[in-house]
Amino acid sequence: MSISRRTLLKLVGLTALGVTAEKYVSVHAGSTSAKLVAKAIGAGKRLAGTKPAQKVRLAMVVDLRKCVSEQGCTKCIDACNKAHNIPDFGESKDEIKWIWKEPYQDAFLDQENFYMKDEFKNKKVPVFCNSCDNPPCVEVCPTQATFKRDDGIVMIDWHRCIGCRYCMAACPYGSRSFNWRDPRPFIKDINPDFPTRMKGVVEKCTWCDERVSQGLSPICVDVCPGKALVFGNLNDPGSEVRQLLKDNFSIRRKPGLGTSPEIYYLV
Repeated sequence: MSISRRTLLKLVGLTALGVTAEKYVSVHAGSTSAKLVAKAIGAGKRLAGTKPAQKVRLAMVVDLRKCVSEQGCTKCIDACNKAHNIPDFGESKDEIKWIWKEPYQDAFLDQENFYMKDEFKNKKVPVFCNSCDNPPCVEVCPTQATFKRDDGIVMIDWHRCIGCRYCMAACPYGSRSFNWRDPRPFIKDINPDFPTRMKGVVEKCTWCDERVSQGLSPICVDVCPGKALVFGNLNDPGSEVRQLLKDNFSIRRKPGLGTSPEIYYLV
């Protein structure tokens, strides 16, 4: 069944008016045009009543009060290194790091003060890639090898990385490492379930995206003996990360830069 162009335009205009369109339906009940308008009104009401799906934004919370009590513990680092085939070159200048520890006053330069808690003074704290909400590394990558997933995790496609290191220069957290040498001979026990890298590419922590895709937490979260690491959906008001941030004071690394880092530290 076809209708004229004039009738179609009339229907569109009437539908946009809402109440007027409903009045038109009642006056012209039974006509073809009235049926079409009624159908359009019903579709519009259904669409208006549909709530958009909530977007997932993954984040991590690190409870430094628990972490610093376990000084010398490197279980999160060791587990990460083993799971992701991170090489050990034996030299700091070539070091590849996904998770590492820095003195509190160096990790939080803008938070350090003379009267800070004694438990944090001269203590080392874990630092990672922050999977920033506004990642500068993504903006400067010429090949789009670095990109942000819909859930917020900042990734690296090692096959597309050309080794220009623009992302390393853009990252204000030092979260990226460059393979100056072939890393494969320097991996003690290769994990066959995770890809190895090659000389000339950048790498970093990806929050165990391979585990997250299976509904699991990053391995560092699972192995932490003090349960200092918590991972979850920041956009879910009922998630553990949201509850921790609601009930505790937290800080982030260099928040003033506008990168919106998504690792929160409880102090």
